[in-house]
Amino acid sequence: MKIIVGICGASGVKYGVRLVEVLHQLKIETHLIVSDAAKKIMEHETKITEEKLSKITSRIYDNKDFFSAPASGSFQIDAMIIAPCSIKTLSAIANGYTDTLISRAAICCLKENKPLVLVPRETPLDLATLRNMVKAKEAGAIILPAMPAFYHKPKTIDDMIDFIVGKILDQIGVKHTLFTRWEDVKN
Repeated sequence: MKIIVGICGASGVKYGVRLVEVLHQLKIETHLIVSDAAKKIMEHETKITEEKLSKITSRIYDNKDFFSAPASGSFQIDAMIIAPCSIKTLSAIANGYTDTLISRAAICCLKENKPLVLVPRETPLDLATLRNMVKAKEAGAIILPAMPAFYHKPKTIDDMIDFIVGKILDQIGVKHTLFTRWEDVKN
């Protein structure tokens, strides 16, 4: 399996970082694109750098490099995930505006009928963002807001992050054990 992961400049970069870690543990070929804003947020929120992530990915691309493989629909991938997905990137994808490699790769993913999972982390949501989510969904994207559940009784923030990463993996058909699934509740 070959996956593109985009990490955008929104709070919650830990979702993307953890996703890359899990894909590496599962031995899934991962191609990473990190926006400039995400690099700064990543260092602020996690102390993890793009250089550290490069050691557990197949390849990292510059978000401005439109001559790299992910800029073309002929680059054979199985899925793309953008976690977190900034509202700017969501808007670009919803409106077909490919101003970055992340948005260009996402549009290629949609036109090639490959799963595209967008993980917005913004709250509350304004009307323009809601409309852009609908447009992206109508174009074929999967909208997976970073909304952790509590039925699996998380004990740490990492448990809540793993829940979202697990839900992402569910959307692209990757088996995992990141959280306990819902079962019948006996009274």
